Amino acid sequence: MPQPAALLSLKIHTASRLFPIAITCWIQSAASTHFFGPLVIGTRGIMPCFRLAIIGFGLIFRIICAHGESMPERTSSCSIVSNFISMRTTSTITVSGADALTFLQGQLSNDMTKLPLPNPMLAAWCNPKGRVITLMRVNKLGDSFELTVPAELRDDIIRRLTMFRFRSKVEFETDTDTRAVDLRETISNGVPWIGHEQSEKFTPHMLNLDRLNALSFDKGCYTGQEIVARTHYKGESKRRTLLFESDAPLFAGDRISDGQRDIGEILNAADNLLLAVVPTAKSGDALSVGDVKLTQRPLPYPLA
Repeated sequence: MPQPAALLSLKIHTASRLFPIAITCWIQSAASTHFFGPLVIGTRGIMPCFRLAIIGFGLIFRIICAHGESMPERTSSCSIVSNFISMRTTSTITVSGADALTFLQGQLSNDMTKLPLPNPMLAAWCNPKGRVITLMRVNKLGDSFELTVPAELRDDIIRRLTMFRFRSKVEFETDTDTRAVDLRETISNGVPWIGHEQSEKFTPHMLNLDRLNALSFDKGCYTGQEIVARTHYKGESKRRTLLFESDAPLFAGDRISDGQRDIGEILNAADNLLLAVVPTAKSGDALSVGDVKLTQRPLPYPLA
């Protein structure tokens, strides 16, 4: 049965509770198309209640998608939601100044002295505990460096980079333009997306960054380097990112079970394709998320 456009929009966007930018975009568009838009955006008191409602509706709709076998709209609605939340956006941060190279060399996991290259370099920015804050593409144009980062983390990245600047002669500029990225593409290539939900939860080895040429082990010190190097030289990581196909759409953050206990977590998901961080010892085992079965698929690069 056809649904009103406003209701369909609500179902799509409330179900995407794991993607704050999508909700923000919907709120912005609602301001001009729905009568309650000015109230939501202009009244500070109602915003916390509205956010709680969004999360609540998201949980309800997620349950319907996962378990509502008897509902005729399940397939089409879940497909729309899955396609919608597979889209992400990136922003560009330009780092310039006399100390730009030295500064980035001391922050990022890859060797900035190798730039420029034919293609942008993949690099991680880690916290002091060796957990990945975000993953970025780095390119060099003249004396400046361009960092392509998740748009949802852009402002936080600039704020935190500024804290590390101290007396370095470095300037940060942002491009207000954003570029869309389709996770169905990056997931199939085995490249993780590190946004708000994934930030500072995983080490580079858990994300296969050593296999994606995003780490340098002879460049010298950078933030988190000691822990990253220790993992590398003491042997393989016990947890890795693996590629799976699911029987039904799932969500980032969903817990993966081996039938007895939770052993892993979905990193990124789009349609029925997903990346998940699980123990390497569980590779090839029968895994699931609730009643949804997972089938492991080969990555486009070797882990061993």
